[in-house]
Amino acid sequence: MIKMLALLTRKEGITHEEFVKHWYEIHGPLAHAVPGIRRYVQSHIIGSRSRPDIPDTDVEVDGIAELWYDDMAGFERAAATPEMKRLTDDGALFIGRIKSYVIEERQIIPK
Repeated sequence: MIKMLALLTRKEGITHEEFVKHWYEIHGPLAHAVPGIRRYVQSHIIGSRSRPDIPDTDVEVDGIAELWYDDMAGFERAAATPEMKRLTDDGALFIGRIKSYVIEERQIIPK
């Protein structure tokens, strides 16, 4: 299983609330049409927490997207579809900045 994780920041000129509304109500449903996505989770940022012993990073994020695929080949097939193009074209309407990662999970709890 491969997970793609993306840190998303809204476009300048739109509020966090507008970003979340578009992402959830318009963008989210488009993902249903993309073949090969096994799971899609939107994590909407509602606050932050700091630690006194470790400095914060200078990263402003409005949301975190997680997409699961069976494997890299499945991701690459999905990325080549017109349905994924519609999804990414829509993302360009409200996402101002993005940083994406390819993730291999190592589950700690439960085990």
